[in-house]
Amino acid sequence: MTVNFELPSFHHTQPVKFVGGEGVVKKVKSEAGRWIYYVEMTLGQEPSFGRVGEETTIILNESDLRAA
Repeated sequence: MTVNFELPSFHHTQPVKFVGGEGVVKKVKSEAGRWIYYVEMTLGQEPSFGRVGEETTIILNESDLRAA
């Protein structure tokens, strides 16, 4: 039996871009033979009414990301 193990293309703290924004990889996880990335989105300018919550973290597949 041969196991094909590939390393993730992106690493922890690496800046990345994706459709709709950019951010920094906070966590990488292997799931069902794919790399899943937890990406903290970069905050834009603070609106005049202030921020409602903390930074937004999204979960993306490796194919959704590009190096920044």
